[in-house]
Amino acid sequence: MHVVATAGHVDHGKSTLVKGLTGTDPDRFAEEKARGLTIDLGFAVTTLPSGATLSLVDVPGHVRFIKNMLAGVGAVDACLFVVAATEGWKPQSEEHLRILELLGVRHGLVALTKIGPADPDLVELARLEIEEQVAGTFLDGAPVIGVDAPSGVGLDDLRSAIDEMLASTPTAEDHGRPRLWVDRAFAAKGAGTVVTGTLTGGSLRVDDELELHPRGVKVRVRALQNHYSERDELPPGSRCALNLVGVAHDEVVRGDVLVKPGQWHLTTVVDASLQVLGRLDHPVSRRGAHVAYLGAGEHPVRMRILGPDALDPGSQGSVRLFLPEALPLLPGDRFVLRESGRAETVGGGEVLDVDPRERASRARPDRSVDRVVRERGWVDADELFLLTGTNRDPDVGRWVVDPGVLKATLDRLRDAIRTAGPMGLDLAALDDHEREAAGLLDDAAFEGGRLVMADAADPLADHPFLDVLATTPFAPPAPDGVDRAELRELVRRGQVVEQDGIFFAAPAVEAAARLAARLLAGDPGGFTVSTFREAAGNTRKHAMPLLALLDGTGVTRRRGDVRIAGPRLPSTGTEA
Repeated sequence: MHVVATAGHVDHGKSTLVKGLTGTDPDRFAEEKARGLTIDLGFAVTTLPSGATLSLVDVPGHVRFIKNMLAGVGAVDACLFVVAATEGWKPQSEEHLRILELLGVRHGLVALTKIGPADPDLVELARLEIEEQVAGTFLDGAPVIGVDAPSGVGLDDLRSAIDEMLASTPTAEDHGRPRLWVDRAFAAKGAGTVVTGTLTGGSLRVDDELELHPRGVKVRVRALQNHYSERDELPPGSRCALNLVGVAHDEVVRGDVLVKPGQWHLTTVVDASLQVLGRLDHPVSRRGAHVAYLGAGEHPVRMRILGPDALDPGSQGSVRLFLPEALPLLPGDRFVLRESGRAETVGGGEVLDVDPRERASRARPDRSVDRVVRERGWVDADELFLLTGTNRDPDVGRWVVDPGVLKATLDRLRDAIRTAGPMGLDLAALDDHEREAAGLLDDAAFEGGRLVMADAADPLADHPFLDVLATTPFAPPAPDGVDRAELRELVRRGQVVEQDGIFFAAPAVEAAARLAARLLAGDPGGFTVSTFREAAGNTRKHAMPLLALLDGTGVTRRRGDVRIAGPRLPSTGTEA
């Protein structure tokens, strides 16, 4: 399935040609029929000789309705360029061709209309003029098919030429990220809100949950249609009519966009390339009332040229565009730039960066994923996909990391470990990036929440505080002068046990358990604090924490004022 747009000067027979090809009059409004002038977009469908389905978008040719024309050509696969033999190449012929080029259209053919009323010499002159005007463009060498739509002359040849052209025209790709720019919204009797547009980027299904931007409204697809036929699912490249639940039709305008939640980066600032049209008679600068046409929308923008103060006619440069509302955009999206004060198209290009980080004076945007990573240093892999549309496997944890930044981080970690002292570097002092990067250090190791060099000696082996505790196990001294980090590590390892601010050597707690077993062997009815304190030879200050440790580990249980045997009371042994 392909979507093809007409293009060309006003009154060159675009709508008549569409009707001749499809049997459908694309002029929907009474005013259009009365004036014989296309004002807004029209839509039609036909089956080509090959059996392929062709969707046609008919656009207005009058300069006053250029914004409507732009809304119709933003997501098409090819163009049917129309030039009347009776008039030849005209101003809007030129502007439409340049717009199509700026939007990246690369396939098309020319219909030379109204050959019936034109004499053969005029027809041949028009052919020569067309060949001259399209030289160097995507229409260079394209077939020029003479037709007279009212009489049907040449229509079969045109159908065959379109069929042949579309056979080599790529179809829309499915990236799993559907996006539909709304080109029409209305209320359908008995159905509610209906929007239409050309689906790109992915498929849509009935009951899909979507977001309508720039408002951010959540909606649901109640029904899908393609050319008046109900569908459960539609692939990218389809002309779609969506019946939406969750929004009124008068809350949706042309240029709004539907996407799936969480799949797009919403932005109000983009860096982009800008190709300035060569036919301008003045340079393009930041001054002026500029309007960017993105998708099916018209958006007033502020523009800053990156680098020079202005771009000359025919030149190309980079610009930063400031949008009035956040839109779901991606590098590669095409746009056209017009200057509303002069009512002229000044150029267009493609989005390069949807979340610029560099100051405008330093920015050098391109579509390189490496540049995006380099400017940020660390980028969440999921975020990088939203920013660039490219999947990259994470380098560290969930992040894609610039190689230079990663090397600097690892070097900084090694220096920090070496200067942290014998206990190593506390992981709590590191940020998320550094903690993840630490796992890449092949010359360091994790020990108890700390990072030490792999060849470092154990600073706690034969720690002097253990010898001090062993001298008076049941009445240990305060850990005055002991490094607090070392003390915490001794506790973590289980070599020292802390209770109520008192630090006991682990063997002392084991000895206290055996002491309790001896006391209970002598009096199974239990022992008091005083009995335990006298047997241990310490004071209440040390006896109470020891008993709390025994109660907490199930060695003893407290019953009133006495301790009785707990489930983990050891068998009696020799006294400590």
